[in-house]
Amino acid sequence: MSAAEWLGAPIGLNASRWVTRSGLRTVLAVVHTVTSGQRLLEAIETVESDPRVQVVYTQGPDAFSNGVGDFLRDTEGVVLDWHQAVNTRFDLAVCAAYGGLRELHAPLLVMPHGAGYSKTFDSGTQSESYGLDAQRLTHNGRMLMDAVVLSHDSQLDVLRRQCPEAVERAVVVGDICYDRLKASIPRRDDYRAALGLAPGQELVVVASTWGGNSLFARNGDLLPHLHEHLPADRYRLAALMHPAVWFGHGRRQLRAWLADSRAAGLLLVPPEADWRAVVVAADYLIGDHGSVPAYAASIGRPVLLTDQPLQAVPSAGSAQESLSATAVRLAPGEPVVPQLESARQRARDVSAAVAGSITSRPGTAEVALAEQVYRLLGLAPSGRHRAVEPVPVPTPNGW
Repeated sequence: MSAAEWLGAPIGLNASRWVTRSGLRTVLAVVHTVTSGQRLLEAIETVESDPRVQVVYTQGPDAFSNGVGDFLRDTEGVVLDWHQAVNTRFDLAVCAAYGGLRELHAPLLVMPHGAGYSKTFDSGTQSESYGLDAQRLTHNGRMLMDAVVLSHDSQLDVLRRQCPEAVERAVVVGDICYDRLKASIPRRDDYRAALGLAPGQELVVVASTWGGNSLFARNGDLLPHLHEHLPADRYRLAALMHPAVWFGHGRRQLRAWLADSRAAGLLLVPPEADWRAVVVAADYLIGDHGSVPAYAASIGRPVLLTDQPLQAVPSAGSAQESLSATAVRLAPGEPVVPQLESARQRARDVSAAVAGSITSRPGTAEVALAEQVYRLLGLAPSGRHRAVEPVPVPTPNGW
C-alpha cells in the first residue's frame, strides 16, 4: 500500500476532518500471529468500550503471519497497513510478540501469548527464557518496552538475570487465559452439548504445539492408535492443533492428513475457534510441551504427556516445567484406558502444582491489565470493570 492509499481516518494528520469523535487516545494492537492476536483481543477488550479510546490494528512482521489477514478482518476493526502504522504516532501500542517493534512510535506494552514465558533459546552463552531477554526487550542498549506484563512473580527473577533494566517496567498482573478458563467451568455441560457429546461419553483431547519437537511431528500415529483402542461408544476424540500448524502447512493439507481420523469421528477444532471451551469440556487431554496441556492441567483436567526431547524442556519455574515434572507420561505400546485412569488419579496433585506456577495472581488479570493500559494512556480508569466472563459456547458446524 502506497502513502496515497493510507487510511485518512480515524488516525492521521487530517483525521479530525472525517471522524465523528475526535480528541481520542489511540491504541494500536500489533498482531504478529493468530495466536498472539487471540491473546491481544482480551487486553483490548479491557479498554475498547471507553468513549475516550480508539483502537486500530496492524499486522506486525513474523514468520507465522499466515492467517493474520483473515483474523484481522474478522475483528471488524480498523486495520492499518504496517507502513502506515510505523509512520504514525500512537498513544499506546499493545503486542504479544516482538517483530518490528523498534519501528513504532508509541509507548509499548508487551504481554505473553501463552502460559507465561515458557520457551527457552540458546543465547550463545546460556539458555534463556524467550521474551524476558535483552535481545527482545531492548534495541541498541535502549529499553523498547514501557510495560512488560508478567503472569507470575517468579518471572521477575528471570528478568533480573536476563534483562535487569526491564525490572522497573515489569508488572505482575496474572493470567487472563487462566482466569477465563476458571470462569468457564460452570458452563462445562453447555460446551459438551454443543460438541455433540452423548450422555456418559468421555472426551479425549489431543493437543499439539508446532515445530519438530511437537506431538504432531513426533507422534503422527497417535490419533489412529487412539481410534483403534478407545471404544467409539464411550470415547470421542478432538484435536487442538496450534495455529502455526494450520497456517504453516495450510488448512487443506492438515485436513487431508487427518482425513481418516475425521472420518472416524475426530473433532478437528479450527484455529479461529476458542480452544478453551474444548478444554473445559474435556475428560482427558494428551499433549506435549505447549501451553494448552498446562492450562488444562491447571483447571484439573487429567493430562497425559508425550515424551519430550531435551531441546523442548521448558524454562525453569514455568507451568510447563511443573507439568513435565508431575504428569503421567504416555506409554505408546501400553493399553490406553488404564493410562487415562492413571492420569485421572493424579489430576488433583498435578493441578495444584501447575496452577501455582501458571499465575501468582489468580482472578486479577483483567483489572490489573486494564490499570496498566490506562496508566500508559494517561487516563483515569473508567471504573466499569466487568466480572470475568466464560468463553463462548462453540458452534462446531463443519468441524
